Amino acid sequence: MSTPNRKVLDVLNGKTVTPPPIWLMRQAGRYLPEYRETRKKAGSFLDLCYSPEYATEVTLQPIRRYGFDAAILFSDILVIPDALHRNVTFTEGHGPQMDPIDADGILALSQEGVLDHLKPVMETVSRLRGALPSETTLLGFCGAPWTVATYMIAGHGTPDQAPARLFAYRHPEVFARLLDFLADVSADYLIAQIDAGADAVQIFDSWAGVLGEAEFEAFAVRPVRRIIDLVKSRRPQAKVIAFAKGAGILLKNYRQDTNADAIGLDWSVPLSFAVELQKDGPVQGNLDPMRVVAGGAALKDGIDAILQALGHGPLIFNLGHGITPQADPEHVTELVAQVRSFG
Repeated sequence: MSTPNRKVLDVLNGKTVTPPPIWLMRQAGRYLPEYRETRKKAGSFLDLCYSPEYATEVTLQPIRRYGFDAAILFSDILVIPDALHRNVTFTEGHGPQMDPIDADGILALSQEGVLDHLKPVMETVSRLRGALPSETTLLGFCGAPWTVATYMIAGHGTPDQAPARLFAYRHPEVFARLLDFLADVSADYLIAQIDAGADAVQIFDSWAGVLGEAEFEAFAVRPVRRIIDLVKSRRPQAKVIAFAKGAGILLKNYRQDTNADAIGLDWSVPLSFAVELQKDGPVQGNLDPMRVVAGGAALKDGIDAILQALGHGPLIFNLGHGITPQADPEHVTELVAQVRSFG
């Protein structure tokens, strides 16, 4: 049987596709009325993540509406600490909360039972691969160890992740152990998603931008490289996108140092720098999500600038971070039409 032409995979293999394939981070989310309806039925946010029926449905909603070239598994980066019994909860208006972990707690962490806890996620992946159009790439994902560690240490998100940075300075060996542990668990999790049907995976390092140069190397680069090396040693054909939000100039060697197949770019990355990064391989991004909220000329001009700068090389068109709840679904329709008319 011939392999379906999945354009996102073509780009991850280094090809230039015109027009570039498109998907959006958080494309299944609160900006869509159909998502809000399903969310009400599911109960809590984690109930939605762990229900194969509802998680499959919300993942498919933006594919039905917009025909994106990739679907990304609906889940959350904090299912790993949830599987580690950190009592993760999501409260409207307060974001994620969990039991903060200390040095003793880190040393006591065990991988036992983690993948069993996450079996519903793998069932969702399997259902999605069966339900998606054959040409649609299915993406799995995990959080990067640094970003997941910041939540585990503080027990919640903080503006500059000072609790995790302070802990890392005071307890360097224990913190390194936490990052290695999370890398190993995350690699197993990504491999399980690939085995369940994911075509490629993305690693989200949402808090990479708070790190200095030495810390970026130790906390963001090294653990992500560990994940990618583990995944590719066991699944050599696996394709990995690494997204280090806010990393700026530190992205210069990020692809080579992590062994990622593509790097995600947030909207603050200058297009002149993005062009240089694209010379080494595929890039993904990087429209400001606020342009999708604004619509009109702001949206059109932002899309055009990215396509003119990056559309003649290996590009996956995306936002520079997740789509926001206040985005107008019709603006997304316009975005997709404009990207698809390129070239």
